[in-house]
Amino acid sequence: DVQLVESGGGSVQAGGSLRLSCAVSGNTYSTYCMGWFRQAPGKEREGVAGIDSDGSTSYADSVKGGFTISKDNAKNTLTLQMNSLKPEDTAMYYCAADTAPCRHQYYTVDEYNYWGQGTQVTVS
Repeated sequence: DVQLVESGGGSVQAGGSLRLSCAVSGNTYSTYCMGWFRQAPGKEREGVAGIDSDGSTSYADSVKGGFTISKDNAKNTLTLQMNSLKPEDTAMYYCAADTAPCRHQYYTVDEYNYWGQGTQVTVS
């Protein structure tokens, strides 16, 4: 099985920055389709950003220009750099993996077969 462990969440004031990381197990990480999702209390889980095995990226309109997703195949890590944070970015953030190149849009929950436990981001 593939294991994903997120870190880097915390509390920050509006306009601040946070950098989330996801450590991923597996020997073929370079072929994985990866995504970041978030879920606020009382809301559905939503896709934030995705990155395919070829390095192509996609973002939710609400985070374009402020968030950057990146993938380090040598270190088996996924990163989400979040700048200009807003209170509405407050949520539990999850990384997700599909052990193959992406088959669907990054925000498709069914794309991914492995999920991390989540890391809380609070913006006040």
